[in-house]
Amino acid sequence: MVLSNDSSSESHEEEQKPKPIVVEGHPIPESERSIDIEELQRKIQESLSVSKKHKFWETQPVGQYKDVGNTSLPEGPIELPTPLDEVKQEPYNLPALYEWVTCDIDSEETCNEVYSLLMNNYVEDDENMFRFNYSKEFLRWALRPPGYFKSWHIGVRVKASKKLVAFITGVPAKIRVRDEVVSMAEINFLCVHKKLRSKRLAPVLIKEVTRRVHLENIWQAAYTAGVVLPTPITTCQYWHRSLNPKKLIDVGFSRLGARMTMSRTIKLYKLPDSTITPGFRKMELRDVPAVTRLLRTYLAQFAVAPDFDENDVEHWLLPEENVVDSFLVESPKTHEVTDFCSFYTLPSSILGNQNYTMLKAAYSYYNVSTQTPLLQLMNDALIVAKQNDYDVFNALDVMHNESFLKGLKFGPGDGQLHYYLYNYRIKNALKPSELGLVLL
Repeated sequence: MVLSNDSSSESHEEEQKPKPIVVEGHPIPESERSIDIEELQRKIQESLSVSKKHKFWETQPVGQYKDVGNTSLPEGPIELPTPLDEVKQEPYNLPALYEWVTCDIDSEETCNEVYSLLMNNYVEDDENMFRFNYSKEFLRWALRPPGYFKSWHIGVRVKASKKLVAFITGVPAKIRVRDEVVSMAEINFLCVHKKLRSKRLAPVLIKEVTRRVHLENIWQAAYTAGVVLPTPITTCQYWHRSLNPKKLIDVGFSRLGARMTMSRTIKLYKLPDSTITPGFRKMELRDVPAVTRLLRTYLAQFAVAPDFDENDVEHWLLPEENVVDSFLVESPKTHEVTDFCSFYTLPSSILGNQNYTMLKAAYSYYNVSTQTPLLQLMNDALIVAKQNDYDVFNALDVMHNESFLKGLKFGPGDGQLHYYLYNYRIKNALKPSELGLVLL
């Protein structure tokens, strides 16, 4: 799920695997969680044998392990843009049996095909127990932000049967890095049908999305992966808060704690029946200007964060059922909007369980606390999620999230999520708390 140039055919297809689902129940030792990311990167690099080093990534305009700690390198673009007339005008060659298509996500038929491909072939956890199940409504939301390019929604079909067998997307975003607002592509949904994983389609998909992004005069990108590539700008931890502990234990998402009974576990995670913050309500269209001001002020403190305007806020944060939920606190006295919280809905299919087929998960999105303590605000978010039958509430340790995780009984998950920038160097790796960006 990375932008790259012509030599990406050398890349390892398993390295393109998007972020994994991580499972509650395996606490990571404090010493490992707090390890310095630059030290971690050095250890990883030292542990790689010569044959396993990232030969492909060492040719790309991305942060390199050998440069970690080299403060003489300037921050900013690694390579200058190519003149637009020198960007390849024709699509890359596919194996003879396949053809490129641009996927019109507005078409019900095409959206069904994309949904089916992802539902059956996208990210699974390491034990093959859960697989992301993005809804069609979610896909339309994720892929049609203001100013999106249909040409960046790329599919591969079998020529003979017209079956959709591979997919990759980009959407445009303004992302501020330190003091510089940069036009970027956010790359996501790289998926190749399980039966075609040996066909080396992933590198060609990556080259093709790169080419189409370059045609729009955009030269940087942001992406995430569950694997370590050269070189993460930060590495984040997923945390999980049980809302329906019995179901989570029944399906193997989490485990019954030592010396814990099911009834004690249910009692431990019980939440109040209703929210407690006065003026806590659902966001409405009229709130967009106030939420935009609140969010822009809050995000200004982070080293890397989206540069949202009102159109962005309306698209990404105005509530849409089973896609994104946003709540705010309006002062009962002054009617000023003082606080804001949001989460998006990303269910997972439960594989091979006789009693359950779907895990309904909420993912913490953007939260701003100015008057209401963040822990109280997020407790209200948990209550709302529970009221709406979510099974689990997930959060990364980005922004100020760490301040509420333990207090609200979140537990650390197994996996980590690595954030990357393409063709943009940051001198020193960030702490998760310095990151103000959440990618879907």
